[in-house]
Amino acid sequence: MKILCCGDVAGRSGRTVVCEHLPRLRSDLGLDFVVVNGENAARGFGITEKICKQLYEAGVDAITTGNHVWDQREIISYINGDPRLLRPHNYPQGTPGRGSAVFTLGDGRKVLLLHLMTRLFMDALDDPFACVQAELAKYRLGKSVDAILMDIHGEATSEKTAMGNFLDGRASVVFGTHSHVPTSDTRILPGGTAYQTDLGMCGDYDSVIGMKKEAAIARFVKKVPGERLTPAEGEATLCAIYVELDDKTGLATGIEPIRLGGCLSQISPL
Repeated sequence: MKILCCGDVAGRSGRTVVCEHLPRLRSDLGLDFVVVNGENAARGFGITEKICKQLYEAGVDAITTGNHVWDQREIISYINGDPRLLRPHNYPQGTPGRGSAVFTLGDGRKVLLLHLMTRLFMDALDDPFACVQAELAKYRLGKSVDAILMDIHGEATSEKTAMGNFLDGRASVVFGTHSHVPTSDTRILPGGTAYQTDLGMCGDYDSVIGMKKEAAIARFVKKVPGERLTPAEGEATLCAIYVELDDKTGLATGIEPIRLGGCLSQISPL
């Protein structure tokens, strides 16, 4: 199985770079499943029904989110009706939406996508480790599902790395999102799980983590509330990982980072 996992989509430029490159990547790499983090897709804050449909039309199979999932209030009434849009699974019981889903491919293979949010420097949600332990008790990699993917959305690299090792050998791919900066630790862990601490963002890197520089810098310099942060609108970089899985075990046989477009150094598996 061939998987593409794309980092946080930041604003219009992030949406543009995903929609520009994804159809070619799906075709040239023969991708079976594509997941994108979309929590900053709507002007940097949240996601809308219209943007979800735009990403699906470009070739996205599933969308994860994070701490900005509720920023666009329309998503609260929409999310229950969209089985491809996930919010973190460790929100309290009764929260709208879902944090895990099984997707059935055209050939019958099944992909379990899990989405969790960390707690260090983030919202005080339920324990993500206990949450994933309970969810994985329902499935067996290579038996009941052919792949298990995890988006762990969080600030602390230590917590995300701990989750990767906690799931080593039990998940196909564990990737971090939220920091908007791609880490250089792309690898397969000893137990066979593909891992990267943070995918980075799909957005304009001539910015402060996707936002226009002037307003972001002013917040640090003046230490007073200023104008609302807005996404940078220059040429974006698509940041992602491309993973190949063993069809029998569901574990990773290869992982490569991808960076296409914009001002970052380019890395392409093509």
